[in-house]
Amino acid sequence: MATVRLGIIGLGNIGKYHADYLLNGKVHRAQLTAVADALAPLDPWSAQGLKTFTDGEALIRSGDVDAVLIATPHYQHTTLGIAALEAGRHVMVEKPISVHKADAERLLAAHQRHPQPVFAAMFQLRTEPRYLKIRRLIQTGELGALVRVSWIITDWFRTEVYYASGGWRATWKGEGGGVLLNQCPHNLDILQWLCGMPARVRGFCQLGRYHHIEVEDNVTAYLEWASGATGVFITSTGEAPGTNRFELCGTRGKLVLENNRLTFTRNETDMVEFSRDAKTGFARPEVWNVDIPFDNAPAQHATLTQNFVDAILDGAPLIAPATEGLNSVELANAALYSSLTHQTVELPLDGVAYEQKLEALIAASRHEKKVVQVQNEDFTKSFVR
Repeated sequence: MATVRLGIIGLGNIGKYHADYLLNGKVHRAQLTAVADALAPLDPWSAQGLKTFTDGEALIRSGDVDAVLIATPHYQHTTLGIAALEAGRHVMVEKPISVHKADAERLLAAHQRHPQPVFAAMFQLRTEPRYLKIRRLIQTGELGALVRVSWIITDWFRTEVYYASGGWRATWKGEGGGVLLNQCPHNLDILQWLCGMPARVRGFCQLGRYHHIEVEDNVTAYLEWASGATGVFITSTGEAPGTNRFELCGTRGKLVLENNRLTFTRNETDMVEFSRDAKTGFARPEVWNVDIPFDNAPAQHATLTQNFVDAILDGAPLIAPATEGLNSVELANAALYSSLTHQTVELPLDGVAYEQKLEALIAASRHEKKVVQVQNEDFTKSFVR
């Protein structure tokens, strides 16, 4: 195989975005050959020479593609992903890889049964220079042992019109959650990619505080790692003006990413060693204030897709293997489950228990949505977080 024939399933905002860069040759050795959507107009795609389908599984079975990029509403990620893997197709799945942990485990089990296809997740923030710099400082020991993490990511402001733009949005049955599952999978992925998975989570999630929705739109979660490090993750789609401040404290200093600037206040001496060896009660380690430079290029979805193609053709290691997509799903589920049950959740989360809780929420739902037509907007401004 010299060229990977790609199919996109789901032609909403993100699906059309993927199609655009593929059609414009931004990914080498890849050709977009087919698209599928049950509702979107398909004639414009046919006019560009693409095979079109109203059913994603029909595209998978067609023989017109070697790989699929799944960009549908969340619940379909699992069913379509399993169908594609069982058919021997390579799979790239948009975030989240599944709505809940039990479904994610079913999806990953399908890959274990059919390990030949490449299976990747679209976590493009892993290509962002700012996060790569932070990761390097952690892995090289420059930050020391991690002691505290704080991410306030409340600049996800969304209006009532946004939530009314689709009948599936912000419902237990259609989306399976709110800000944690829709806006924050990338942030949760970066959090665990940099710091590892916590040992326990206590979530405080407000359902429909700012919007006429039944799912969470305002969240504060407390995290605790096995090492004793602690953290908070705060997010909202109803707060304006919002904040995006990511702070990581280690024994060798403090990193702050905010307002497009990464600063490192570095202790000349490890704080634990300094405290142990100090001769006076109010002494402090000397610090160096450093601005960490990084390329300001936005996250590149095309970079992840190129990596996916290179993995198929050359065996290149994946930047974001789908197996790691389980972690952000588990963190989102754990915070919500903790809030719903009013108790701290020990990880790993009981995926079956959460699935049963979600099914109960769906069964008890009496929420009625009014769907409205939304003007075309540039949603790409939401990519950099």
